[in-house]
Amino acid sequence: MDFSPSDTALDYSNRMRAFLREAVLPAEPVYDAWRAQRRGTPREWDTPPVLEELKTEARSRGLWNLFLPDISKLSNLEYAPVAEVSGWSPVIAPEAINCQAPDTGNMEILHMFGTPEQKQRWLAPLLDGEIRSAFAMTEPDVASSDATNVRTSIRLSASGSEYVINGRKWWISGTADPRCVIFIVMGQTDPDAPAHRQQSMVLVPRDTPGVEIKRHLPVFGYQDQHGHSEIEFHDVRVPVSNLLGERGGGFAIAQARLGPGRIHHCMRLIGMAERAIEAMVRRASSRAAFGRTLSEQGVVREQIAQSRLEVEQARLLALKTAWLIDRHGARGARTEIAGIKVVVPRIACAIVDRAIQIHGAGGFSDDFPLAYFYAWARALRMADGPDEVHLGVVAREELKKIE
Repeated sequence: MDFSPSDTALDYSNRMRAFLREAVLPAEPVYDAWRAQRRGTPREWDTPPVLEELKTEARSRGLWNLFLPDISKLSNLEYAPVAEVSGWSPVIAPEAINCQAPDTGNMEILHMFGTPEQKQRWLAPLLDGEIRSAFAMTEPDVASSDATNVRTSIRLSASGSEYVINGRKWWISGTADPRCVIFIVMGQTDPDAPAHRQQSMVLVPRDTPGVEIKRHLPVFGYQDQHGHSEIEFHDVRVPVSNLLGERGGGFAIAQARLGPGRIHHCMRLIGMAERAIEAMVRRASSRAAFGRTLSEQGVVREQIAQSRLEVEQARLLALKTAWLIDRHGARGARTEIAGIKVVVPRIACAIVDRAIQIHGAGGFSDDFPLAYFYAWARALRMADGPDEVHLGVVAREELKKIE
C-alpha cells in the first residue's frame, strides 16, 4: 500500500496550492463583501463576479473537472490532495475548479447512467460550469438516513408517456442559486417491489410546472450563496425519457454517487482543518496572556499538538480509502468509506473548536472563517448519511469476521 504521490499528483497539487495562494485567498474578502451588500435582498443568491473570474483563471491553469477520472485521468488517490487544498477555502475554491458538491456527484451519475441526450442537455453544461444542479433525496417526513424510506411518489401517467411526481423534499443543496436549473429527484416508482428496488431517479428541470421552492434553510444561522431548500412537487410532469438509469435503480445509483463523493468531502475537511491549525498557531504566537504568549502556555501547546496528530491520522485513513476505491471500487472499500465519513468530520469539528477557543470571542465572529468552518464540519456529520449509519456499517463488517 503506497500513498506516495505520483509526478502527476504532485504537479496538480502544486498548481492548486499556487492557485489558492495567488488567486483564491485574496478573492475571499472580495467575495464576502459582495455577498454582505446583498444579504437579505432578492439578489442574495446571485453569483459574485469574482467567482467567474476565478473559474476563468482555473481553466487557464488546467485546474478543471479534476474530480472525474474519465476526464482528468487522475485516480481518486491522485485527486485527493487537490481536494484537500481546495478545502482551505471551502466556499470558493471547489467551485472555482468546478469540483463542488453536489454537482460533482450529479455529474458522476449523469456520466455513468445518463443517456446521450441527457448528457448533451445537462452534463455538458455542468462540465463547462455554465449551470448548477441539485440532488433531491432527503425528505422531512421520514428518516432519510434510510434511503428506502423515501416516499416522494413517481408514477406513470395514464398515457404512459410521462412521470407524475408528488412529494416534499428538504435540505436540497444548491437550489437557491438561480444557476441551478436541473434537479435529480429520487422517489418511489414501484412501492410493491423489494425495498431496494422501489426507488428511481428522474431529471426535473427547475422551471417545470408544479415545482415550488418553499424556503431556503440556514445552517447554524448561515445562508450560503447556493442555499439549502425545502421543495414541494405538485403533479410535476416530465417525459419518461427523463428517467436516469433503469426503473427501480435509484438506490444503486445513490450508492454509486456517494462513494467517491465521501472522499471529496473528507479531503476538503482535512484541508479546512489544516487551515484551522495554521490559524491557531498564528494566533497563539501573537497573543499574550498572563505574561506569556499563548504558544508558551502548556494547555495551548497540547491543543496544537493534538490537532496535528488527529489531522495526520485522518489523512492517512482517507488516502487508504482512495487507494482501495481505485483498486477495488466503492464496494471493496465499504468499511473504509463509512469509517472516514465518521472520523474526518469529528476530527475537523474538534480542531476547529480548539482554534475558536484559542481565538477567544473573535472566533465566534465573521472576522475569522472559524465559525463558518465549524458549521460546515458539523453539518458533514449529517450530510451523506449520519454518523450512526456509518458506524453501523463498520460494526456489521466487523461482526461478519466471526460468523
